[in-house]
Amino acid sequence: MATIGIIAVVAILVILLLWGISKQNQLVKADERCNNALKQINVQQMSRYDALKALIKLTREYADYEGSTLQKVVEARRITSSASPTVEQVRENESALQAIQAGVIAVAEQYPQLKANENYLKAMDDIKAYEENVRLSRMTFNDTVTRFNNEVRMFPGSIVASLLHFAKREYLADDVSKSEYPDF
Repeated sequence: MATIGIIAVVAILVILLLWGISKQNQLVKADERCNNALKQINVQQMSRYDALKALIKLTREYADYEGSTLQKVVEARRITSSASPTVEQVRENESALQAIQAGVIAVAEQYPQLKANENYLKAMDDIKAYEENVRLSRMTFNDTVTRFNNEVRMFPGSIVASLLHFAKREYLADDVSKSEYPDF
């Protein structure tokens, strides 16, 4: 009888160990999906940054002073191209990109012939496409974080998560400035 008891205890321990390993693997995969989703946002921001630099170059052709001023803004606000960006870096990048874009648009408003330029229009379309890609990437990231946070917080996985130091991840909040549209 004692042998059956020992075998049962060993079997239960083996099952628990295999379950723990499986849960750890799930957490690692979910964590990597979060990292990947955040990196995708960073990639889209870098593409948007490149499109804005091209737009600044075009703007400089129309207005040397404004173009050099915008170039200084771009240089002062380097966009992070880190292999492992953080949520805070993504937020800072987005803020810098919005400031640069606002400056370019302000200059373009002074030059109607610039706004009518085919290259300008193409660059603006590219920037809008990258903005949409960033928006979609943010949504993907937040969905991925939701799944990860569920894994980390739900019992019994939360036990393994806390033992292996997997912590709840931070979401990318909506940009408040974009939601404050004027009333018409």
